[in-house]
Amino acid sequence: MSSSLQEIIVVGGGIGGTMTANNLVAKLRPEIRRGKVRITLVSNNPWHYYKPAFMYVAFGMFYKNELRRPLFSLLRPEVNLLIDEVEGFEFANSRLRLASAGVRDYDYLVVSTGCVPVPERIPGLREAGDHFYLHAPAMQLYRKLSQLERGRVFIGVTFPTTPNVPHQCGIAPIETTLMLDEYLRRRGVREQVEIVYTYPTVSQLLRNCLFLQKATCEVLPAIFDSKGIIHKRGFTLQRVDAKAKVAYSEEGEAEPFDILMQTPPIRAVDAVLNSGISQAPNNEGWLPTDRASLQLEGHPNVFVMGDTVDLPISKAGGSCHNQSPVVCDNIAGLMRIGQTVAEYDGRVQAVAQMGLEAGMPLWYDYQVDVLPTPPTKIGGLMRKAFNRGGYWAVARGMV
Repeated sequence: MSSSLQEIIVVGGGIGGTMTANNLVAKLRPEIRRGKVRITLVSNNPWHYYKPAFMYVAFGMFYKNELRRPLFSLLRPEVNLLIDEVEGFEFANSRLRLASAGVRDYDYLVVSTGCVPVPERIPGLREAGDHFYLHAPAMQLYRKLSQLERGRVFIGVTFPTTPNVPHQCGIAPIETTLMLDEYLRRRGVREQVEIVYTYPTVSQLLRNCLFLQKATCEVLPAIFDSKGIIHKRGFTLQRVDAKAKVAYSEEGEAEPFDILMQTPPIRAVDAVLNSGISQAPNNEGWLPTDRASLQLEGHPNVFVMGDTVDLPISKAGGSCHNQSPVVCDNIAGLMRIGQTVAEYDGRVQAVAQMGLEAGMPLWYDYQVDVLPTPPTKIGGLMRKAFNRGGYWAVARGMV
């Protein structure tokens, strides 16, 4: 690469990539003005979706057009937007292979490509299961829930095979369980519907409880009991009989259902899988990432963030919000003084939706488990404010 122009490419038009492209402009504005730096965001979709809010779609609370913006409208004018598909990462050669634009070289690369739900990895789950991590499945779930008059809703969680890597948006199964309870009460059918929440035997932190982190484990049973939600540990989904509507566990149990709300298995996107860099089992594709600097191991000019990392931290927007400044500071440090200058402490924050109206602020990091706070209507208003406006300010790099 020419020393006169430093090429920084960010791959991924989700929340991590969008905010990081904008934050890089703010951090490197002097170099950009002098023509020393060019920032390009590569995305395979001209639309940016507020994906965490798809769970609201499952309860008829959001429409698709409320949850998306044209990606270019979220970017600072200094960011070059390239709508293209990354077909391959050549980390050793510092280049990308793009479907339309061919080969693109870079000086620094940020990989924020998210993850992909793969329910087909569990026999019968694609045919009989429902989830809310994409828009179309969330709409399918809404149609079922809006017509449910009686029966059994069985809720389960699937973890990646990779040790210490959590499933997508860790608190979401709890949020949607509590939202479901209140939704059915509003419809007047809650007494005719049994809700069962389950958690697998071996969470990635080896805690056999109802959630990944201990403090939350301790308060959840009482919350569920107060609402008549049945809960059980030790149910690791193995297969689903779609015709009989029965879920079978690795522990040898069989559970009937009318609706199966199952957090599906996840993996990295195809281009990451095919890079040959990942050491993750079961072809999950998570990239080996330094937990402090967020550099790709063995490739100091490549940074990884969001769902693509192999770190023991939530695959959620609240992680990206804290990883983005670290990535930007470290790229600037490498360019300006030849070394990284910031470390990621594993911090994540969010406001969990605890029912249709209440919200619970939470935060944690590598060292400190999440400390649950009482769900309140004020917390619910904070979540609504974020859903309706705060999120888009974060994507623009304003917060």
